[in-house]
Amino acid sequence: MEANDVRKSGRTRDASPDRQARRERIRIVVFISFIIVAFVGLGGRCYYLQCVAADHYSELSLDQRCSFLPLEAQRGPILDCRGRVLAASNQRRIIFADPKDIADPKETANAVAPILDMGGHEICRMITESSSPRYAVLSEDATREQCKAVRAIHGVGVQSAWQRHYPIGQLASHVVGFTGRDNEGLGGIEHRFESELSGEGVRHAFNVDVHRRPLSYHVPQEGGGIATPTNGSAIILTLDAAIQQFAREELLQQYKKYSAESALAVVADAQTGAILAMVSLPDFDPANVGRANPDHLLNHVLTDQFEPGSMIKPIVTAIAMDTGVVNKYETIFCENGSYRGRGFGRIGEFDKGFGDLTVREILVNSSNVGMAKIGQRMGPERLYEGLTLFGFGKRIGFDLPGEAEGLLRHPSSWTGYSITRIPFGQEISVTALQMVRAYCMLANGGRLVRPYLVKALVQPDGSMVDIRPPALRVGYVIKPEISRWVVSEALASVVNEGTGKRAKLEKWQVFGKTGTAQIARSDGRGYEPRAYVTSFICGAPAEDPRVIVLVSVRRPNYAIEKRFTGGGTVASPVAARILERTMTYLEGTDSVRGAVARAAR
Repeated sequence: MEANDVRKSGRTRDASPDRQARRERIRIVVFISFIIVAFVGLGGRCYYLQCVAADHYSELSLDQRCSFLPLEAQRGPILDCRGRVLAASNQRRIIFADPKDIADPKETANAVAPILDMGGHEICRMITESSSPRYAVLSEDATREQCKAVRAIHGVGVQSAWQRHYPIGQLASHVVGFTGRDNEGLGGIEHRFESELSGEGVRHAFNVDVHRRPLSYHVPQEGGGIATPTNGSAIILTLDAAIQQFAREELLQQYKKYSAESALAVVADAQTGAILAMVSLPDFDPANVGRANPDHLLNHVLTDQFEPGSMIKPIVTAIAMDTGVVNKYETIFCENGSYRGRGFGRIGEFDKGFGDLTVREILVNSSNVGMAKIGQRMGPERLYEGLTLFGFGKRIGFDLPGEAEGLLRHPSSWTGYSITRIPFGQEISVTALQMVRAYCMLANGGRLVRPYLVKALVQPDGSMVDIRPPALRVGYVIKPEISRWVVSEALASVVNEGTGKRAKLEKWQVFGKTGTAQIARSDGRGYEPRAYVTSFICGAPAEDPRVIVLVSVRRPNYAIEKRFTGGGTVASPVAARILERTMTYLEGTDSVRGAVARAAR
């Protein structure tokens, strides 16, 4: 037993040096591996900091040792077609305090108080109760002298900012639009051309100490020099502020008289579709839009879709004549005011019935039965194709946001009622712009036009860019001789003899058409009782149309007149006054232009 124990202990003593050597080698390998991994990790981290995240940490370092002063670009002005300012930006001076940099707010407030002509306690409260720890506004519209005086007061600074002004107030609020607190366009032209109007600002940096007090200035710009903002471009509209004023004054008077829900007026160049005036009531003050009723921000010219009523009749008549299904000489029997048939129910007249009428007389007397029979002669496909050529059922692609597309269903979903109702303005919804466009096509000889509002863009370097839509060279929507007859004969007779008599003018031959449509129920089929959209669209002179005017009043109060208030009663007198003032104004400006041109020669 002892001999065996001795042998075992001998082997154990002989093996222990080898085991210890292996352990030492393992420790060395592990340590070296750890060193290698650590250096690889450190190298990777250095690569990440120096290459991958260099920009981030450089920006972070810059933020710690620098403060930045953003310099906004001046927002471009919006002008009417004669250079009148509709919107512009003026610079204002802001005096502010940095609460963290002010040791004694009461002492600072007492120093600032006589400069700003304010109570010291009020300024102290503004400093101590500021929602921002680094920025407390003391005055938002300081004078140059006040700014110069406060620069010597520690913890008080001066900042410049741009403020949007609207010199014409509510006159063209829905067209011009408005901006938010950050000077970003939120409506109208301000929103639609935000990128062109806003320009591009810059950011000036200056070194600061640990208390964020400025030490020195530098400008992070390639090539050196002082970085300056790039001001926004100016937008020139086709709108004429004088005509806009005519339209708003006349429309507002009638809108108030009839206590209407809303009203709109559009004045357009009959030959090009350029919009000379666009009024939507109720309107708002773009400089104080925060207090406006949200419903008043809607531009009813663009957003409202309504059945056009009898305003569509001349368009359907022109399509029918162009396709050869009727002519100006034949007569159509109008069933003495009551027309019935399988598949389309009963059609009656508003006032009295008629017997045999020519196409001109159908328009003069605004016969629903006559138009229903013309629609039956045309058939769904020809009627639908003609109305789509005139632009109904699709957006125009106008220069303002919020445009609706109207409603013109495909003939595959029509019924017998459709082919007899659409010709006198039911089962179709339009926008005011679509109606103006269609009548421009009638007035200019059947040529396709697209209404537009923006004429040109003036860039900061003074160069002008014409951004009017190109002329649409697709021939004629209808034959020129047909459009001329509809305007100069039929629609002129509507004003001279028919429902548009209140629109007659002594100096010019007016052409036009009334339209009175019931408002469809929102909670079911059919129409609301005693709820109408009353409209009138007209132009002058009939022999060579220059101007188209549309007036539409929604829900005029029945109780005002104690009788039916149709387009001939409510809308046509307003349209006539707008048209007369516009034509007189345009003739005067043309005379001045001619005199200037002759003097220059």
